[in-house]
Amino acid sequence: MKPPSPSAGKTPRFTARELCLLALMAALIFSSKVALAALPNINLNSVLIILTVIFFGWRALLAVYVYVLLEGLVFGFSIWWFGYLYVWDVLVVAAMLLRKNDSALLWAVVAAVFGLIFGPLMYLEYFAINGGWEMFFAMYVAGIPYDLTHCIGNFVLTLALYRPLHTVLRRLVEPGGQHT
Repeated sequence: MKPPSPSAGKTPRFTARELCLLALMAALIFSSKVALAALPNINLNSVLIILTVIFFGWRALLAVYVYVLLEGLVFGFSIWWFGYLYVWDVLVVAAMLLRKNDSALLWAVVAAVFGLIFGPLMYLEYFAINGGWEMFFAMYVAGIPYDLTHCIGNFVLTLALYRPLHTVLRRLVEPGGQHT
């Protein structure tokens, strides 16, 4: 008699369907950012990542890191890219903490706050490498208009698109399209 394999009776970490949907979310995050690139700091990243976390939990990190890898492959691996390795995790953690909430307004506020802190979080690496608090403060002040644009864009886009995108994802992700 052959002993059972160590994975016998265990659910696979990712189903083929989940992998495909997470890959599609990564591609959607990346392609929507490229499509809106002419508008500084206006993108769908936050609402798409929030929704990916709502439906996939921590598995959403796979989509986020595929997106980050695509950014590096297309735009080059420079110092800004390393910030992407940790800055999007902040949004994933926030979304995980609030994941059971279904309020478009709450998610719009979360996305707006993330838009405000995105720049300063990205400047942390410059603080560590290029000159301390003076460099951090100079970059922060110079980035305020972009952070405000990011905040407002995230709020408006999340408020407008959360519900319709949630409906579409629910139909794609869950059997019968029912989200609990």
